[in-house]
Amino acid sequence: MHLVCDNLSTHKTPAIHEWLAVHPRFHPHFIPTGSSWVNQVERWFAYLTTELLQRGVHKSVKTLEKGIREWIKIWNEDPKPFVWKKSAEEILNSLARYPQRTSGAGHQ
Repeated sequence: MHLVCDNLSTHKTPAIHEWLAVHPRFHPHFIPTGSSWVNQVERWFAYLTTELLQRGVHKSVKTLEKGIREWIKIWNEDPKPFVWKKSAEEILNSLARYPQRTSGAGHQ
């Protein structure tokens, strides 16, 4: 089993290393700090969640797994690439405005 993990230090603690040592089936892969591609993976799982999991009724793990596999098959027949809609400048400008949008919003 391949595990894609962020680069958070808690994933690299002695307890985790010990657990992985006795569970050789698991292979962690740590993404570089600040990697944006993982956002696209998270977006894909969000589609899966909203289009299948939140709308479906799965009476067993077997039917859930079957539904997920069918959804993935359909997705792969007509994949839709993720496209960044904003430029870096638009994102940075939005971040710069964030304190003004949130100040005085009742947060103490």
